[in-house]
Amino acid sequence: MSFITKKFMPRRTFLRGMGATMALPLLEAMVPAATPLAKTAAQPVRRLGFVFMPMGCDITRWTPTGDKLDQLSPILSSLAPVREHVTAISNLELQNAYPGSHATSNAAFLSAAKAKLTESTDYYLGTTVDQIAAQRIGQATQLPSLELAMDLLQVVGQCDNGYACVYQNNLSWSSPTTPLPAEAHPRIVFESLFGEGGSIAERRAALRKRASLLDSFNDDLARLQRNLGPGDRSKVSHYLETVREVERRIQKAEADTKDNPLPDLDRPVGVPAAYADHARLMFDLQVLALQGDVTRVITFQLARETSNRTYPEIGVSDPHHPLSHHGNDPEKIARMAKINAFHVSLFAEFLGKLKATREGNGTLLDHSLYLYGSGIGNPNIHDHSNLPILVAGGSAIGMKGGRHLQYAKPTPLANLHLTMLDKVGVHLDSFADSKGKVDGLFEPLAI
Repeated sequence: MSFITKKFMPRRTFLRGMGATMALPLLEAMVPAATPLAKTAAQPVRRLGFVFMPMGCDITRWTPTGDKLDQLSPILSSLAPVREHVTAISNLELQNAYPGSHATSNAAFLSAAKAKLTESTDYYLGTTVDQIAAQRIGQATQLPSLELAMDLLQVVGQCDNGYACVYQNNLSWSSPTTPLPAEAHPRIVFESLFGEGGSIAERRAALRKRASLLDSFNDDLARLQRNLGPGDRSKVSHYLETVREVERRIQKAEADTKDNPLPDLDRPVGVPAAYADHARLMFDLQVLALQGDVTRVITFQLARETSNRTYPEIGVSDPHHPLSHHGNDPEKIARMAKINAFHVSLFAEFLGKLKATREGNGTLLDHSLYLYGSGIGNPNIHDHSNLPILVAGGSAIGMKGGRHLQYAKPTPLANLHLTMLDKVGVHLDSFADSKGKVDGLFEPLAI
């Protein structure tokens, strides 16, 4: 039983230490007295995320059978534990990505805009959907948006069919002429989430004076815990344990680098040697960022288009890009599909963690809306139709999961972007080449 005389703690409550600050997850003490917790779930913090899968997939092994996810396809099989929170959508397209290329696949995925054909600095695209959201729902947070990647390599010059490399390097654009570089180094992301002012060098020096970020919060934590109820104390303890574990994994990766001074060329120094460990760390940083309300808009590039990364941990020694141009060779297609399934499995693990994180009268997954997919359908011919697309989470804003939406005619991906913006409170008449909103993805919320 709760009492209406309980002390109220503002939602934007921080722990502060030397050179660091930490926002707390939503606690019962942050709900005003006499306010039902259910009401906070009916009007949750709305979050939007995008995960980019490079170079399309084997659509025959991707596409579910029927209009439900009762029988998951081979590539999507790892989604079984969270299938009720996921909807697959078939027959979406990016007309503005033609003439087909890897550069335009990456560039159009979040912009649905036509990239200017240029190899120089006069590039021009469009403001991406994440940045439109960040302008509206991201201003109340420490970081209006967070741009993440797996490849630190930022190539320059001409990359693909006469297009400047900037189109392949960046998913997010805050204006048609302003790409936003993504960060692949877990340490730098960690510091951006928990640093407090000063230059990058100053924040890093402050953080490294301690064995752990959390050591500087001991006094603040002791005072906080004395004023919290048992449920809130448990929630704060679990959150801080997760922060400590992420920090420990970053420190281990940095220590391992000292023993192995020659990491692979696509991997920045100081990140886990295995792709999966690196990806899981980047996904865990997203969980912390969302749980602490450090940001409400995230993009994550699982690899750059034309990536030649290999995946020995799943038995694929072929570089990804050449495999995607398989020439209809069944063995090459099968190996490419293993990469596709591997990427989806990492996303599925992430969704599971969001689902396991309680928030208000629901979970972090209920209050987050994520799009996963690629700007290419059939990579063998650089086709931008029938894209592999998933939408996950968002049950608190009416998202219906466990389904497979199949459109009879090719439908602009921009329709989905417009719909997702609308559901997180950003209401536009149109976006890029949209022709309306997506039908059947959401159901009306009970008033």
